[in-house]
Amino acid sequence: MCGIVAATAQRDVAPLLIAGLKALEYRGYDSAGLAVLDGGQIRRVRAKGKVREMEALYRADPFPGGTGIAHTRWATHGVPNEANAHPHVAGRVAIVHNGIIENYADLRARLQAGGRAFTSETDTEVIAALVDERLAAGLDLREAVLAVVRELEGAYAIAVIDRNAPGRVVGARRGAPLLVGLGIGENFLGSDAQALVQVTHRVIYLAEDDVVEITRESVRIHTLDGTPVERPVHESELSADAVERGEYRHYMQKEIFEQPRAVADTLEARLGPHGVLPNIFGAGGDELLAKVRGLHIVACGTSYHAGLVAKYWIEEYAHLPVGVEVASEYRYRDAVVPPDTLFVAISQSGETADTLAAMRESKRRGYLGTLAICNVPESSVVREADLRLMTRAGPEIGVASTKAFTTQLAALALLALQLAHQRGLDADRYAGLCAQLAHLPRAIEDALALEPAIVALAERFIPRQHALFLGRGVQYPVALEGALKLKEISYIHAEAYPAGELKHGPLALVDESMPVVAVAPGGPLLEKLKSNLQEVRARGGELIVFAEGEAGMDGNPARGALLRVASGGDFIAPAVFTVPLQLLAYHVAVLRGTDVDQPRNLAKSVTVE
Repeated sequence: MCGIVAATAQRDVAPLLIAGLKALEYRGYDSAGLAVLDGGQIRRVRAKGKVREMEALYRADPFPGGTGIAHTRWATHGVPNEANAHPHVAGRVAIVHNGIIENYADLRARLQAGGRAFTSETDTEVIAALVDERLAAGLDLREAVLAVVRELEGAYAIAVIDRNAPGRVVGARRGAPLLVGLGIGENFLGSDAQALVQVTHRVIYLAEDDVVEITRESVRIHTLDGTPVERPVHESELSADAVERGEYRHYMQKEIFEQPRAVADTLEARLGPHGVLPNIFGAGGDELLAKVRGLHIVACGTSYHAGLVAKYWIEEYAHLPVGVEVASEYRYRDAVVPPDTLFVAISQSGETADTLAAMRESKRRGYLGTLAICNVPESSVVREADLRLMTRAGPEIGVASTKAFTTQLAALALLALQLAHQRGLDADRYAGLCAQLAHLPRAIEDALALEPAIVALAERFIPRQHALFLGRGVQYPVALEGALKLKEISYIHAEAYPAGELKHGPLALVDESMPVVAVAPGGPLLEKLKSNLQEVRARGGELIVFAEGEAGMDGNPARGALLRVASGGDFIAPAVFTVPLQLLAYHVAVLRGTDVDQPRNLAKSVTVE
């Protein structure tokens, strides 16, 4: 999280930096700032709050300069305020930083003992001071940054300027993304390609521990030991239109309605009329999958919920044992790895710190191989995996994930079908499941048509402070995702439970002020779920049921509502039933007046532990 943009050009760069920050604001929006070299001085503006707050200050007193750095922050060290906002300045140096420096306290104490004073609570200011110290010792900017990053423990992406070196920016990365944008007579750094789409489509993805120096005419990359290295140039397919909101009120709404296309793109050239096409997981993928005797799926947040759905699918259809873990927990325990177990990492950004660290740890634990399910082709998770399947969701700007989740489900469904087919799933059943998956984009379109009814339903939640979500079987992870969406953007406290667990505690919370949302498609567990819903009705709870049938309710009772959803089949029902829950959360948040796309305290692409 946090967003970095840097530029060196023959034109004033501040407007370019501000435009880049706006594209990166999904990564953090506690504070923002920029610094530009102007006539041998560092001119800086910072503000608490969103980029627009900092932009207003800049517009009131603009300054020229062809070299600059900028940052939008998600607070880690230090509260969100102007003093802790980036860029940080120490002597000749200004710096922006994404990540966490784990040994900053020791470094800070050493610098303070030498007489260095600090004006912020951040770990970033320590890096600036260290670079300034090296410059004072006679090193040039690239040499100084190289020397300093060798001392740092933890994760970082940084961009640094020196007031005595106009036209020059040095960047470095470890555990956090940073890329180079190549222009004509100008070059850029950014946290991702979205920051640079307005100025270039030619990008270089820096590798772990790369240090890069950009000028208007050159890009020089070195490894941590100072060895020059070349990295390939990629042509980004990202368009400016893809990161525009268009006719929609919020990015989240746009992304909800992009799901039929995104899912169709994820399935394209991977699912044919006779089943899953060969080698969609990469060269040798089918051969490796044929050896699999179990899977460990590791992810965070929404991606973790996708993994839980995949567990039901793979165990039912392929009869393989599947473990699903939160990445931050997996990293710190000694997981038992049975022979021929496949490690599966799921991440929208491919830079999620906990997931990436877990995958790196997996390589030391004797897995058969690693598979990445991801949305960003050049991300660290994808580059470091043995096999990969891209989700093709396109840019997701809204912090609350929507199309990333459904495209992950589509990709995991392909994995489940491939594993099941290799293990002798009945041909007719396999064909039926493939047909359901092919129908998924249309089924999502049908679910989106329920929006007017969901807008009316959302009004019931305006005064509420709590909600329960229920599901059984494979719909339990869908209930978890529905609760997460509601709490993320409406700030209503929401929890999800397997419906059968209601009587083991959560039922104590049910009264006339507690909405209970149930996910109730058809299937063998529907009758069990009906009994659980009756437990809620008997205690005066307000039932909101998303169902294919009546699910034990007589029409729309006074203390509840029933919304019929056509699932398209048991296999794809989790993806389809997710959509009305997304719409519910979105419209509740709109009615409650919250910041839908940038909810408080959150950020996307969590690149810190």
